[in-house]
Amino acid sequence: MHKDLINKYYFINKFDTNSIDKLDNQTCIIYRNYTSLETDKSLIIKIKNYCAKNNKKLYLSNNIKLAVSLNLDGAYIPSFNKDFKHLNYSYKKNFEIVGSAHNIKEIKTKELQKVEKIFLSSLFKKNENYLGINKFKIISKYTKQKIVALGGISKKNIRKLNLLYNQEFAGISFFE
Repeated sequence: MHKDLINKYYFINKFDTNSIDKLDNQTCIIYRNYTSLETDKSLIIKIKNYCAKNNKKLYLSNNIKLAVSLNLDGAYIPSFNKDFKHLNYSYKKNFEIVGSAHNIKEIKTKELQKVEKIFLSSLFKKNENYLGINKFKIISKYTKQKIVALGGISKKNIRKLNLLYNQEFAGISFFE
């Protein structure tokens, strides 16, 4: 089933060429590092060049201005980011903004932020944001934006995505 997916999104917080080399061409990289206070611009440029060489899209988390200035493929707005400054920026034609949400209120915020895809979490990972399949389906009907499944997706439960009629997902553990 997962060979037919349109896009997969892999969250990374460090540059590891071995893990990137294992990915297929339909997997996009989202670089997010919430442990460091400052974004290492030279590291992002290294990741960008490596991804370009290997035909992978690169998104930067939580810093749209830097993503635009470095000419990346897009930016990721996490659920806790409620900022609207990026609406004043001009982008290249194929620049994509995606964002995550955990509930209907956050979905509406992401719509106002004009994200093109909403990563709805948590599908399988049983944490405080756990939705499960039924709640996921219900909440995803509150938007016309494309929904990307996020949270706890593994090789064991990947087939359950067929129940969602969803062809895109994001994660970390699936790729490791």
